[in-house]
Amino acid sequence: MKSFIAALSVASLLALPGCNQPILTDYSAIGIIHRYDPAAFDELVSPKVSIEKLDEGFDWAEGPVWIRNQKAESLIFSDIPKNSVMIWREEQQASVLIQPSGYTGPKRRGGEPGSNGLAIDRDGNLILCQHGDRRLAMLERSATFGALLNPTFKTLADRYEGKRFNSPNDLAIKSNGDIYFTDPPYGLEGGEKDPEKELDFQGVYRLGKDGTVTLLTKELSRPNGIAFSPDERTLYVANSDPAHAVWMAYPVGSDGLLGQGRVFFDATPMIRPGVKGLPDGLKVDQGGNLWATGPGGVLVFTSGGKHIATLDTNQATANVGWGNDGSVLYITADSLICRIRTKVTGVGFVRKTGIIPIN
Repeated sequence: MKSFIAALSVASLLALPGCNQPILTDYSAIGIIHRYDPAAFDELVSPKVSIEKLDEGFDWAEGPVWIRNQKAESLIFSDIPKNSVMIWREEQQASVLIQPSGYTGPKRRGGEPGSNGLAIDRDGNLILCQHGDRRLAMLERSATFGALLNPTFKTLADRYEGKRFNSPNDLAIKSNGDIYFTDPPYGLEGGEKDPEKELDFQGVYRLGKDGTVTLLTKELSRPNGIAFSPDERTLYVANSDPAHAVWMAYPVGSDGLLGQGRVFFDATPMIRPGVKGLPDGLKVDQGGNLWATGPGGVLVFTSGGKHIATLDTNQATANVGWGNDGSVLYITADSLICRIRTKVTGVGFVRKTGIIPIN
């Protein structure tokens, strides 16, 4: 099985930072699980299970992805303000794996410069949504670990019709290799009013295997998290605008383009003081249920759009990703990384063969 640093030997992989960190065994339970349809949700998560806090102290954690390897399984994730990809392993503290991860320019800058969404493609490459460099990029393979602290990236896409993207945010890789991604303005230092913003809209795009960038829709004000249904006939996109906090469902045609979208779930009424979070990252299990970060934590929906539970982390919760054998959901929640053990398997995993997740 390939990892994104396939050129490294297993021995070198085991020597990456984090592997010799202090042993941590106290994974405290945090938050609360709200079961709005207990019978339905108990089919997905045991009533005896709680949310576990694994590590803390990050500025804004995002984009969790599980790296499968027989001897060194790991969780990697972005810390956007710190312009880093972090690595975490069981019973060890997280540490920097890749830096810089999203902004490689010579000038100092503030805001949200780092990588955001991460994914592994069919060939085991790490694909990054890079805020600061305003592009979709691939980590160049390296023969030595040292290069990961001075990494080189290959630009996969940074423009649409000659104009620079705003700040690619999250991505989903279709089984044929096409990359679907969102492009809100969050990575621009001045946001939507930034003078260097070149596009007058926020888009959802497809990067084809031939390198062609296709605009799929520009109807959303803040397109954010993105994921496919198990049969890839539906593309879900979160809109993280408090004035229109929705998840959209788009039919995917045989040509890979999107049909007319529909509101899958409208969370705008949930936006109120004291409720943290907006529609953000999401993943889907093989039964078609959505696990979507939003107001109050991770909202769990059936494929029909019924809200059956919320995993309330008591934090603004950014994203989720399947890990281990595909049944463990990892959660990035502001300064924390957490997890919950489920009875389901995430899209992109086969329990016994353990393929790398593709979205």
